[in-house]
Amino acid sequence: MYFFGLDHTPARLALADGALKTIIRLRPDAGEAHLARADFLYRCYLDYEKARAELDIAKRTLPNNSDIFELTGYIDRRQGLWNESARSLQRAIALDPRNFFILQQIALSYQEFQQFRAMAAALDRALILIPHDLDTQVTRALVDLEWRADPRPLRETIRIILSENPATAPDLAAQWFYLALCERDAAAITEALAAIPDSGTALDLNFPRSFCEGVAARARGDEATAHAAFLAAHAELERTVSEQPGYGPALCVLGLIDAALGRKDEALREGRRAIELLPITKDSIDGAELMKYVGVIYAWCGEKDLAIKQVAATLKIPNTLSYGNLKLHPYWDSLRGDPRFEKIITDLAPKNPGT
Repeated sequence: MYFFGLDHTPARLALADGALKTIIRLRPDAGEAHLARADFLYRCYLDYEKARAELDIAKRTLPNNSDIFELTGYIDRRQGLWNESARSLQRAIALDPRNFFILQQIALSYQEFQQFRAMAAALDRALILIPHDLDTQVTRALVDLEWRADPRPLRETIRIILSENPATAPDLAAQWFYLALCERDAAAITEALAAIPDSGTALDLNFPRSFCEGVAARARGDEATAHAAFLAAHAELERTVSEQPGYGPALCVLGLIDAALGRKDEALREGRRAIELLPITKDSIDGAELMKYVGVIYAWCGEKDLAIKQVAATLKIPNTLSYGNLKLHPYWDSLRGDPRFEKIITDLAPKNPGT
């Protein structure tokens, strides 16, 4: 919960620390204890070198434990060591070939490099193991939207899942809402919004439900409702930022909300500060997400030149900013028609879209 920002508070960190201390007290010399400490150092402090040292100790007594190579792969990835990460994750899956989660993570690594064919293949392999896993089914269908700007597979997948089990709507809400926005489908936007839990969505960053309400109202041209929703979101994020000091992702979301409210100076300051708090040199995955969303902040603030430069800079590093996202999502509407932005989209387009 701390690592993914669901509760990035000192209290949550203290709970993790207490659990780790109990593990160490029970079996201080066990390889599993060192593995647990490595996981703690990685997830709670982004202290990669100390985590690696613990993994080296764990490996002495657990030489064929796939978890060690899996965690090594995640550390490599956060440090931008993508080739090393691929080797570590492949070693992990070789040791544990039916590990569904590792296959998902390998697929997500391919996404960062826009290697969508390889991403699809890894997800197909995962679906052989667990054919009806909702998250993997949806992510597999999302490949076509991101790769080819083709929303039809995702739309059909969500339709089938909902028809078979309407109770899954909250689990699908984040990607359903994303799809509806990309398709500019007012009815689907409303339906997907209704499925978003009160806790909000975790798509790239953690967004409160009120933020999604504001985005939905904007999409249907209801500026008064959008403004009210963004005000509610602002109050919520101000509390979050105060409870989670120094946490870049939350500050970036606050910057998006301020941009939506027309508070340009505050939005720019918050977005830039978020990147300072979590640069790609500290976390190559979440740092790249912050770079992407600072581009949205610039676009929403009317800083077209800065927005286009930010998009171009983000595309130079491994990231999730895709052809489909830039071509379809309303986040970027203020940039459309600018030759520089249109060239970025054209250059990203798949060269053989039918294959």
